[in-house]
Amino acid sequence: MAKLDLAALPIPAKLRGRPLPPTDLGLAWWAGGPFVAVHLMPLGALFTGASAEVWAWFVALYFVRMFAVTGGYHRYFSHRTFKTGRAFQFVLAFLAQMSAQRGVLWWAAHHRTHHKFSDTPWDVHSPIRTGFQHSHMGWLFVPELDATDEAKVRDLARYPELRWLNRNWWAPPVTLALLCLAFLGWPGLFITFALGTVVSWHATFTINSLSHVFGRRRFPTTDTSRNNWFLALLTLGEGWHNNHHHYQSSTRQGFYWWEVDVTYYVLRALAAVGLVWDLRPVPAEVLAEGRRRDAVASTAAVIEAEEAGAADEGVAPVG
Repeated sequence: MAKLDLAALPIPAKLRGRPLPPTDLGLAWWAGGPFVAVHLMPLGALFTGASAEVWAWFVALYFVRMFAVTGGYHRYFSHRTFKTGRAFQFVLAFLAQMSAQRGVLWWAAHHRTHHKFSDTPWDVHSPIRTGFQHSHMGWLFVPELDATDEAKVRDLARYPELRWLNRNWWAPPVTLALLCLAFLGWPGLFITFALGTVVSWHATFTINSLSHVFGRRRFPTTDTSRNNWFLALLTLGEGWHNNHHHYQSSTRQGFYWWEVDVTYYVLRALAAVGLVWDLRPVPAEVLAEGRRRDAVASTAAVIEAEEAGAADEGVAPVG
């Protein structure tokens, strides 16, 4: 059982009147059976082997599913940083759900909550508050987090096809598993599907866990988000996490030309053929601010400075 660390960081003044969550984080590990099973499935390849074609499809589908998670689940459904039509919206949701990271509404609702409460006691996957294991994957097995809070995603819940996908979140990954088995045989199921799913899971999870621990802070945010070039390569651009937490509305997360952001490049290509449009840019003033900074204060210092600024302006802290 994980414990919530209430003293890890100061709580921002605007949240101090909010009731604190329980400090004991109950986990229903019994619910992790399918999660464990998918981790074990690649061992089947020890008996079947795997051809170069199987490994090529493993790489290709890792790219497709990771893009769908980063460009679909995250940049479109969670943050609405670009626009698309209803048909391609469904395609993005279906492809993203092939990663077996639950439903599109569930994913977006939890991610919006993360940004609202990042690294505070109400953030369900903060490594600063709950430790690496819980932030990386343990939070997935907290029973209270199974339900989808549609109030947080009203803009998405108005589409019946997205509600159907969310309820039947297992349908896309099962479809992919059956296709891999049909066209690539058992090695395709064990390597292309199962190992690809495991790798894409843990690559995605590093943004919750490692991107709040390792890397460089360019912008003075009230959370511990960091930029990490290696995680950016692994996740097609999501590792520029401090950039993103500082300015969430941009389609691009690698703000500068040297910050590789493959998801953004793919979205630019899709925009060129008319499948997506109105990609939101990084404002010039944000880019200029990032170029000016040599060092950034600690998260605790940023929170304390914001509180001091509010006090100087005569705004009383909440609580």
